[in-house]
This record gives sequence, structure tokens and C-alpha cells, in this order.
Amino acid sequence: MDVRQITQVSEFLGGFVRKLMYGILSEAAIPDHIAFIMDGNRRYSKKHNLIDGAGYRVGFLTLMSMLRYCYEMGVKYVTVYAFSIDNFKRNPEEVQSLMELMEEKLERLINDEIIVSQYGIRVRFIGNLKLLSKPVRLAAERAMDATSKNNKVVLSICVAYTSTDEILHAVQESCDEKWRKIGDPDEAFVKFGMLDVERHMYMRFVPDPDIIIRTAGETRLSNFLLWQSSNCLLYSPSVLWPEIGFQHLVRAVFDFQKHFYYLKKQKQAYMKYSR
Repeated sequence: MDVRQITQVSEFLGGFVRKLMYGILSEAAIPDHIAFIMDGNRRYSKKHNLIDGAGYRVGFLTLMSMLRYCYEMGVKYVTVYAFSIDNFKRNPEEVQSLMELMEEKLERLINDEIIVSQYGIRVRFIGNLKLLSKPVRLAAERAMDATSKNNKVVLSICVAYTSTDEILHAVQESCDEKWRKIGDPDEAFVKFGMLDVERHMYMRFVPDPDIIIRTAGETRLSNFLLWQSSNCLLYSPSVLWPEIGFQHLVRAVFDFQKHFYYLKKQKQAYMKYSR
């Protein structure tokens, strides 16, 4: 048996095992929205003595695998924390290298027939996109345009993003809106509410996450989806992002199903008293 045949057999067995697991998972609630904090790419490079940026390239392949598993499982929304506003404080050469890598991977994402056609993934970029370099911003716009008609899965890529920036932006936009409609600042303040803010959030197009997975054993949200994560499951496997696999995703979903009714009750109570 040659290498090609071994690979085909391995892929067949992997697909068979995944179908079995999906059948088991489908007996309970499947999460609508899973968010990932992709932590550990640089540590992966150091761990394996790889050149700078190699960990991010492996991490991109991992993201493609996670998208595939989520699609097969029936998850409708996937969000990833790709680049924080705080990351701009890193070494300028590293930031430039990451921007170039992001541009390269965006072009690949656009041209990937599996992502665009078979999986039907719609790509959205979330954050203060004005902070991105022009080539990356244009590549992001092309990716959003190329996938705008897809509706099976929504992939939200948070770049130049922090939750505090998102909340500040939403408050400013909603205040401006109230001022334009009412004209009286005192009356505008009295009629200002949570729904006004939520209508202007970057993440307003998708439901709040059911699960947030952060790799590398970290239990901090690091300014990611703070507004949206009050009633979701947090899962922190110890593996670095490029090392996360199907079994970790299954574990997270099992934990979600175990706590589903509690989380649902908490979310309903939050919706009732916050409106």
C-alpha cells in the first residue's frame, strides 16, 4: 500500500468516526455558535523550532479543519479572534509579517472552492477595519463580497478588534442616532437603552456564542466578546491552537450539552431583565 492509499484509508476512517460522533451528538442540542480564541501559535513555533510565522501557517490549516468539523456538525456560526487591537503594540516587523500572512490567507480563502461552494461559508470581518493596512482591508472586502451569497455557515473573523472598542463604538453610534432622532440630549439620555447599544455592535449580525474555546489552557477572554459571553460555556484545553483536534471540539460540545438547560435558563433570565 503506497502513501496515497494509506492517506485515503486514513481519511475514510476519520470521516467514518466523525459521522458516528455526529450521530451521538445530534441526540442533544447542537450549539448554534462557537467562538475560538486561537492562542499558542507563537509558542507552537518555539516548541517545534520553526521559523517565525510558521506557527500561524499551521494555525490556518487548523482553522480550516475546525470549520469543516463545525460545518459537518451543523454549527451555523463560527467566530475567531484573529488579531487584537492590542497586537498592534508588538514588534512592527512581526505586525507587518502577520498582515502579509493575513492577506495571503484571505486570498486563499476566496479561491478555496470547498469553503466558498461546498461548505457555503459566508465570511464577515469584525472590528475597527480602518486600522488594517490597505492591502489587508481590500482583501477582507473581496472575501466578504465573494462569499456574500452563502448562507450555510457564517464565519466572523475578528481583526483589529477588542470588546471595549466594540462597546465604545456602539455607545457612540447609538448616542448619535438618538441625538439625530430626538434633538434634546436630556430626552435622548432618558430613552437610551441596551437594545440601542446592541443594534450598533460589530457582532449584531450573529447570535451570542454558545461556547467559547480558548486553547493553550488560558482561561482569560482577553477583551473578546465581553458583551456577548455572559451566558456561554467556556472551554480551555491545554493544547496550543495548531494542536487542537476533533476530539477537543467534541469534548466542548458534550460539556455544552451537559449544561444546556442551565445555560438556557440563565440566558432567558438575562433577556427578560435586561430588556
